[in-house]
Amino acid sequence: MNREQDNLQSLGRKTEYKMDYAPEVLETFENRHKDNDYWVQFNCPEFTSLCPITGQPDFAEIKILYIPGERMVESKSLKLYLFSFRNHGDFHEDCVNTIMKDLVKLMQPKYIEVVGLFTPRGGISIYPYANYGQPGTKYAALAEQRMMNRQMV
Repeated sequence: MNREQDNLQSLGRKTEYKMDYAPEVLETFENRHKDNDYWVQFNCPEFTSLCPITGQPDFAEIKILYIPGERMVESKSLKLYLFSFRNHGDFHEDCVNTIMKDLVKLMQPKYIEVVGLFTPRGGISIYPYANYGQPGTKYAALAEQRMMNRQMV
């Protein structure tokens, strides 16, 4: 991978942390195996955001699983993006859907799913799940099948 060739700004540079939701930090690089279908999974076990009502912190493990298309998300930029939720107030379901939609917009994956395993608050855990498959393709059918047969943890 060539940072300059792929126009990557974060990789190999001093890290600047954003203090609120910052989708602009996300970067992509070319998928060098776009003729193959394969899975990429990211696990972020230390995700934090804020309750939009109380301002109390919420903690979760965020899992992102996708089949790349032409572009792939660069991992350091993804870390910075997920970190930017730290002082951002949003409900659990909104965080998961926002992450998925931002990644779809960024890299147009063939398929993607995002799950948030939020720790209990008030004795209840919330595990929101969102997915997307490119419309009119076998990946749209995959998204529907995985949504209808989702086995929550």
